[in-house]
Amino acid sequence: MKTALVTGASSGIGWEIAKELARKRFDLVLVARREDKLRELAKLLQPHVGITVLVADLSESGAPQHIFEALQDRQIDILVNNAGFATYGPFADADLEKNLELLNVNIVALTHLTRLFLPAMLQRKSGQILNVASVASFFPGPLMATYYASKAYVLSFSEALNEETRESGVSVTCLCPGATTSEFQTRAAMQSSKLADAHFMSAKAVAQRGVRAMLHGDALCVPGLSNRLLVALAPRLLPRGALAGLVRRWQEPAAEGEKGRKGEGE
Repeated sequence: MKTALVTGASSGIGWEIAKELARKRFDLVLVARREDKLRELAKLLQPHVGITVLVADLSESGAPQHIFEALQDRQIDILVNNAGFATYGPFADADLEKNLELLNVNIVALTHLTRLFLPAMLQRKSGQILNVASVASFFPGPLMATYYASKAYVLSFSEALNEETRESGVSVTCLCPGATTSEFQTRAAMQSSKLADAHFMSAKAVAQRGVRAMLHGDALCVPGLSNRLLVALAPRLLPRGALAGLVRRWQEPAAEGEKGRKGEGE
């Protein structure tokens, strides 16, 4: 059986991607910080596929290398870079350490893991990488500035790698979901944001579409018709400054005078 490595597998989209890959009979390496949640998922899936649990905090610089070394005797056929989190509130008031952790998880660890596992895929002329970004990748994001910027990096990086690996037998897919039912909003302390009232897709539906696109070798997957229309039309019809203002209005607290707060998610 082939093996897929899924980061951020302890909840939300990562949890559902792991379940979807198990349904397709991939053995799994599950990575996240919360061992109890990984063990819960492993117990759920283990009768059907082989499961390896690796507890790692991807905000720590040595974590990707540790994961790679722990799997030296394993062939990783699919790499799913899903781990990530957001902070909410004006950047000038932000917790600097938390925002640097965000960049380490959302950008540095994703890049590091890809660099570690991609060469073997290219040598075998077989493999898939799924990087989870967001519709935020297409917009500037006032009140979530570092998160939006980090996801713009993921989109650009993924599209570039997909072109570099074209006709190599390896594909790189970028999954850009919109609002999704998960722990993400709660951990980012976004309950006061107007986006908390948006129509949410289920994490299961997002995972199914993302896995299908990855296995098909698609460069980009934006689940949901409204999300596809948004990313296709808004950047073309509005100047950059207007886009930033539009996103700010979406993300401002629903209650006047309520200040943005900070949090995290995976």
